[in-house]
Amino acid sequence: MVQPEFRGAIEAGGTKFVCMVGADPAHILAETRLPTTSPQETLPQVIQFFKPFVGSGQIKSLGIGSFGPLDLRPDSPTYGWITSTPKPGWQNVDLVGLLKRELDVTVALDTDVNAAALGEQHWGAGQGYDPILYLTIGTGIGGGYILGGKPLHGLLNPEMGHLRLPHDRSADPFNGVCPFHGDCLEGLASGPAITKRFGLPAEIIPDRDPFWELEAGYIGSALTTFILTLSPERIILGGGVMHRSFLFPLIRQVVREQLKDYLQHSLLTDRIDEYILPPGLGDRSGILGAIALAGQ
Repeated sequence: MVQPEFRGAIEAGGTKFVCMVGADPAHILAETRLPTTSPQETLPQVIQFFKPFVGSGQIKSLGIGSFGPLDLRPDSPTYGWITSTPKPGWQNVDLVGLLKRELDVTVALDTDVNAAALGEQHWGAGQGYDPILYLTIGTGIGGGYILGGKPLHGLLNPEMGHLRLPHDRSADPFNGVCPFHGDCLEGLASGPAITKRFGLPAEIIPDRDPFWELEAGYIGSALTTFILTLSPERIILGGGVMHRSFLFPLIRQVVREQLKDYLQHSLLTDRIDEYILPPGLGDRSGILGAIALAGQ
């Protein structure tokens, strides 16, 4: 019997670090969650979790899906750093360098949403499809695009959450919450945007509130643009806002209406419920994607 190849994985989030040793969803040796406090407090705990597995030779590589911004340019002197993040205390942290020095393993780093996209392609709703798009809609909005089995990078990392959208101010006078762009996709449709509109946590806005049609309109409009420009074979929508499962049929309907049968494919017309999907891995897309990232 072939033994699975175990790897280390980190999902580095603004509120918690999830650490795992595993090979795939069916083979997980250990997992823990640590609060994201300061680098001086959190990272030594991360290192201590992995040290026994490194010392025993069970893992030789580590994948990280992290909040950012990140420097992902291999030729950069600050490659592997968390750079100008708004997370207090985490600016200019040499994440990759520290973990390499302390654990003596190979380290692969990418954005949290790219890791989630990779996890979904390996074991979730995107399995068997390439390219795929994963969009998270929660505290922020970000997109990961997998092409040829690898996350897409360019001059910098794509920032899909900051897509500019048509904004009818007579129907929606809200100015948006993005400190850079105001009413971009994230500024209008993220969890904090919903909270700002209502003065209440997004989780307690009733499902029947007419706002959700507006929300679906913004998300559907963004997806229409991504379909026309990136042509993914599957679109996966994760994040806390998308726990409202009733949004999926609303979003699919917006996409169909905006495409207007211009693109002739049954997945975009008769079978769109098979095309725009929730994550197959639930809330574990990111940490399992970090395992897949370590394998690359």
